Amino acid sequence: MADCLFCSIIAGTTPAQIVLETPEVVGFLDIRPVFKGHTLIVPREHVPTMVEMTDELLVPLFGAARSVASAVRTAFDAQGSFVAVNNVVSQSVPHLHVHVVPRTKGDGLRGFFWPRTKYADESEAAEYAGKLRAALAD
Repeated sequence: MADCLFCSIIAGTTPAQIVLETPEVVGFLDIRPVFKGHTLIVPREHVPTMVEMTDELLVPLFGAARSVASAVRTAFDAQGSFVAVNNVVSQSVPHLHVHVVPRTKGDGLRGFFWPRTKYADESEAAEYAGKLRAALAD
């Protein structure tokens, strides 16, 4: 879709810290992460919400989310992760995406209040993306 930010990232016309690429999905760092390492997993095909997702996309999308959920534990010494999908409400980009957020007990995340942070610069974001890529390769 021409005016979709995530389609633009998938096409390579908008820069992003890519951590995962398969024929069906792409994973990249959220530019406004809840915690550093917060990753978005998106289908390459423009699908607005989970409701429009095909059965054929279910396994590749959530398989990638499962892989990233495991990788954030290795890459960032996280104890676990928060995995979520917004549908329309709170969905800032109308392209289906799965959030994978590294979690550690006592990290301050309570309920659905998502405080945001920033990477210091592109170098720090690249470092986090590299750690995830390495963990996903294992």
